[in-house]
Amino acid sequence: MADVVDFKIYGDDLQMVEIGLDPGEGVRAEVGTMTYLENDIEMATSTGGGVLKGLARAFTGESFFITSFTNNGREKRHAAFAAPYPGKIIPLDLTALGGTFLCQKDSYLCSAAGIEIEIAFTKRLGAGIFGGEGFILQRLKGDGLAFVHAGGTIIERTLAAGETLRVDTGCLVAFAPTVDYDIQFIGGFKNMLFGGEGLFFAKLTGPGKVYLQSLPFSRLADRILAAARFGRPDERKGVAGVGGDILGNLLSGR
Repeated sequence: MADVVDFKIYGDDLQMVEIGLDPGEGVRAEVGTMTYLENDIEMATSTGGGVLKGLARAFTGESFFITSFTNNGREKRHAAFAAPYPGKIIPLDLTALGGTFLCQKDSYLCSAAGIEIEIAFTKRLGAGIFGGEGFILQRLKGDGLAFVHAGGTIIERTLAAGETLRVDTGCLVAFAPTVDYDIQFIGGFKNMLFGGEGLFFAKLTGPGKVYLQSLPFSRLADRILAAARFGRPDERKGVAGVGGDILGNLLSGR
């Protein structure tokens, strides 16, 4: 049984979650996400259940180790954890969600002590090969609170039985195990070459709850890399000057 903890989320686009721990309660967190600890909270880093548990987390994009924080004092204390990139923190009450929820790899932030983080595979080979985020998912299992993070704005949808939603494969964050997850070929020659959305959609069929993100970290990273490759244009040159630099670079092979 997971510890019963309370929490408060701070910030808007760069969020942090503060978790209140009564004496004896604990929280587990991804390595490197801790922001601060109050007195009497002790930290212990381990594989969280043996080598196999550590390897399972590594396969889902998390670190091999996980850190536990326990309040060993006599009064309520607080610990805080921050998301690693701009976006939102999503609190998941696994008790209300049926005890299990599936998340994309690298989305786990922290959870109450007692929540299990397991490896899960997509049901279909096609979804695993072409699903954009890979065929390995995280399964959060237990009866307490868990927190995942995502980029940009969070969209929460509850799909009715048989209702279908097609989304960009990178925009899927988490979904109920009752939701059927598959991929769908976009189709259309121009769509494939010039649509800029990849070759496949993630196809979600209800019933169940789904969380989406407006700015996947992979999309943000691609934009940063693209800007770094071209360099930052000198705003004093104006459009003509920047265009001349780009043309000059192309002609010189740079």
